[in-house]
Amino acid sequence: MSGENKYWYNSTTGEVEFGFESPAPDRIGPFDTAEEAARAPEVLQERAKAWADEDAAEDDWGSKGDEG
Repeated sequence: MSGENKYWYNSTTGEVEFGFESPAPDRIGPFDTAEEAARAPEVLQERAKAWADEDAAEDDWGSKGDEG
């Protein structure tokens, strides 16, 4: 899968780009459509919350009902 023919979200400018227009540290993606790329900040926020919830659940693992 080549990223040069995909859409990217530029985290610096907030713009959707096609191909490798910006430096790699500024790009989020790749995405198949411009619409998907435009949702990148929302997707990142959703994933970050899911990861935080997962980490919290792992931190609580074994702490309930463990009254040996």
